[in-house]
Amino acid sequence: MFAGADIAAGARALGPGTEVTARDIGLLSALGREAVTVRKRPRVGIVSTGDELVRPGNALAHGRGEIYDVNSGTIAAGVEEAGGEAILYPHAGDDYEEMERLLVQAADECDLVLSSGSTSASAVDVIYRVIEQRGDLLTHGVAVKPGKPMLIGRLERSESADRPGESAYIGLPGYPVSALTIFRTFVAPAIREAAGRPEPRTAEIAGQMAVQERYDQGRMRLMPVGLLEGVDGETLVYPVDKGSGATTSLVDADGVVTMGADTSYLAAGEDVTVTLFSPAVRPPTLLGVGEDDPALNRLLDHVGRPRYLPVGSREGLRRLRNGLPDVAVTAGPVTRDVEVTVLGGWEREWGLIVPDGNPDSVGGLADLIDRDLRFVNRTSDSGLRTSLGNAIAAVADERDGDRRELVEAIDGFEVAVRAYESPARKVASGDADVGLGLRATAADLGTGFVPIGTQSVRVRANPDRTDKHGLAELEAAIAEADDLLEEMPGYRRSWIAPYHSPVDPGPRIRYASLRRSETCLTTYQ
Repeated sequence: MFAGADIAAGARALGPGTEVTARDIGLLSALGREAVTVRKRPRVGIVSTGDELVRPGNALAHGRGEIYDVNSGTIAAGVEEAGGEAILYPHAGDDYEEMERLLVQAADECDLVLSSGSTSASAVDVIYRVIEQRGDLLTHGVAVKPGKPMLIGRLERSESADRPGESAYIGLPGYPVSALTIFRTFVAPAIREAAGRPEPRTAEIAGQMAVQERYDQGRMRLMPVGLLEGVDGETLVYPVDKGSGATTSLVDADGVVTMGADTSYLAAGEDVTVTLFSPAVRPPTLLGVGEDDPALNRLLDHVGRPRYLPVGSREGLRRLRNGLPDVAVTAGPVTRDVEVTVLGGWEREWGLIVPDGNPDSVGGLADLIDRDLRFVNRTSDSGLRTSLGNAIAAVADERDGDRRELVEAIDGFEVAVRAYESPARKVASGDADVGLGLRATAADLGTGFVPIGTQSVRVRANPDRTDKHGLAELEAAIAEADDLLEEMPGYRRSWIAPYHSPVDPGPRIRYASLRRSETCLTTYQ
């Protein structure tokens, strides 16, 4: 090569703001440069507050109401992703002096201090007082949902610090969804600017609201939403909001719809713009809602990119009636049916979860009603709760009594938990004597089980979406589930409707369970 053909003397090689990659290092090496000056990564100190928090990896004391610290690790990962250097400090609890000590230490060592929790103006949330005492509190609260109790300020460094001056400070709310939303919206862009990182490539997608959404709090709302492909290939948008304390509100979402402070209503079918969490986001191939069930969880593993929301049988059927999901899974009796295509189903045995060995000699519902036993129920949307209510009504009929009186006689009937394993776990930990659950759960957790009855589980498809590939994958998985069901105690094949999806696995033997012990066997070609 001629001298200067690659890069000539005096030519501009690399300029400010260049993110140094392997290609750039090759050019610098060709120029004989061993080192170049780069912008320092901003050091970000992270302090979590709250006596109830425990770092992941440690044991929880459930009796003290302890929960895992979600924000510290999540925010630290976000800081690194934005180009900063995350420094995790010990947990401060709710102690004022410990908060002050850790925040000042973080200010001495970092460019930005982030705390999570203790940001509201209640009597126990005191971190804003630390900022007022040791620095300057600039803002307390922003007109955004979620994340209103946000703090912005400065922290003075101590005299012993290596560098004088002050550190920037931002207080994130304690609820994970609020904390992550505020971080993503306000903090991450500031870290990227300080690190010299470009804003990430974002993507927006136009869609239509699948359901109506009301909002009247008078502040901007950053609403997590999910995406779903409609009948004609259109993009449907639906809210995903379990509350600011539920991390799955973001995991189950694909992006955010911004509702202005003056927007109080989004109608079904209204056009909206979704800011995706990542350009790589793709809608799920199947959206299911309804009853939580261990067999269903394993069947969904055979579907590419499914999303399932365990909202209970009653709520799942209501959402299917409104046309949102692709499938709804119900368990037990269904009082109000809708026009659907049933992909298939199975039977599961339900009853009372008791400690291993059944030390209280629980024999059935009569013991639950007549004896002083601590009981844990499921929520009212659960199919298990419906079946239990019907069984208690049958006992009331046998005794010529009133169902309400029997329910009131059960200690803890209104103590309801949402997940199918939760009652069994409370029994296993000694927090309850009896819980509502499945034989399969008792076997998995090593507890005792008193059978009460069986339930029919049905997978009901939206009749307008029967051509979707995800439905075909789920139907095929159900049709081939005999081995899976045989492995699970208390489960058996019951009935699969003669529905043929576009990806039909061919001839099948399908079983139908009728009343009591009558059965029939039919082959569909």
